[in-house]
Amino acid sequence: MTALEAILIAPIVSAAILAVLPGYRLTANLNVVATLVTFSISVLLFRTEAQTGDYLLIDDLNRVFIVLTTFVALTTSIFSASYISHEIEIGRLTSSSVRFYHAMYQVLMFAMNLALTANNIGLMWVAIEVATLTTVMMVGIYRTHEALEAAWKYFILGSVGIALALFGTILVYMAAQPVIGEGLGAMVWTTLVQHAARFDAPLLNVAFVFLLLGYGTKVGLAPLHAWLPDAHAEGPTPISAVLSGLLLNVALYALLRFKMLLALNPVAIAPGPLMVTMGLVSCIFAAFMLYRRRDIKRMFAYSSIEHMGIIVFAFGMGGPLANFAGLLHMTMHSLTKSAIFFAVGHIAQVKRTQKIADLSGLTVSHPLLGWSLVIGVVAIAGLPPMGIFMSEFLVVSSTFARQPWLAILLALGIIVALGGLFLRLSSVAFGEPRGPTEPTHASFVPMFAHFAIVFAAGIYMPPALVAGFENVARLLG
Repeated sequence: MTALEAILIAPIVSAAILAVLPGYRLTANLNVVATLVTFSISVLLFRTEAQTGDYLLIDDLNRVFIVLTTFVALTTSIFSASYISHEIEIGRLTSSSVRFYHAMYQVLMFAMNLALTANNIGLMWVAIEVATLTTVMMVGIYRTHEALEAAWKYFILGSVGIALALFGTILVYMAAQPVIGEGLGAMVWTTLVQHAARFDAPLLNVAFVFLLLGYGTKVGLAPLHAWLPDAHAEGPTPISAVLSGLLLNVALYALLRFKMLLALNPVAIAPGPLMVTMGLVSCIFAAFMLYRRRDIKRMFAYSSIEHMGIIVFAFGMGGPLANFAGLLHMTMHSLTKSAIFFAVGHIAQVKRTQKIADLSGLTVSHPLLGWSLVIGVVAIAGLPPMGIFMSEFLVVSSTFARQPWLAILLALGIIVALGGLFLRLSSVAFGEPRGPTEPTHASFVPMFAHFAIVFAAGIYMPPALVAGFENVARLLG
């Protein structure tokens, strides 16, 4: 069995085992072990030569996404074990309602890994659809009216987006068929890349529009973002961390694959300007929306929309430096935002609310938790010395050298978002404490691990990591 096969077999076998085991504590511990095994396998992929088959692929691009996905999944599983346990203890969840929670978690890991390793564009679409359906069930786990409404909205809008992506995938197959022929070969990504220059350009143009709208819905780009704030606000906090830190990246990965394909056709429309436009709109729109949020998880959901806009903008600009910045920003955002949701999960449990108006004085009542949130906001706002400062600086500076007006608009969005985040932080972290002052129950280790990596990346990046990102940036064109 190769590492490429093992990274898919491990989570799906774990899901089957977890589905039949009783007891939350046992399944929670096994979920952590299973995710650790998957992460260990993903690290081995860096020592594996590139592999290509009709269905699966491993190359420099998806190695980055796979390791990031499995690492955040591991830390989230550790946080989730104690977080959900406390939710059961206080009666917000019942043992029956979380009966298949860990099995679904492993199915989600399998679906995301399959999407990232798929060499068949149809198989990639199926994997992202499975990931969507799995998270829909997990978002509605509280069974409240609001949670079920959020899950339903996520299902409807996600299905519309994935249907548009399916139509775009079919159009790519239709464009490839006259050149490659009927059958499986016209859906194999590595084969498509070899012949992309000969494909029918008008069909590719229409296909990319549908793919951008379809997978852009999953990425959370405005104005296709409506499902994301509700899903974050009403679902359990570990799933919010997975959505912001992982699932958005998987949809972005699919979009990048098709961008690379389109760029190889000299007659087709340039995908960059479309991505730049949607990224910039998302960044500025979400930045202003931060000022109107009253729910802390909903606020950070809009922060995710802003940052995914910055990432899509960077990849849309293209070129070695902008692509490098996009990869770095994606990595730093995944680590930082998931850590922030870990902190928010603690806050929601000790204060028994997510409403910003009812949260105050956390640095006084819960100093460790309050200052952790301050660090998270400093990091996600892009202030030095955190890693996001470096990635945002690279995005803005590389854009300014080519399109100064776009750089000014992007910087405006980043500054507006910074103001909105610190406006809300001042009332939550400082002032007179309000509400209950219960002790925290979930683990702090995952949050501290993420913040340590983000802080270290802002000061020093290992040459091997820089070289790896530079290589992927060149592949992206």
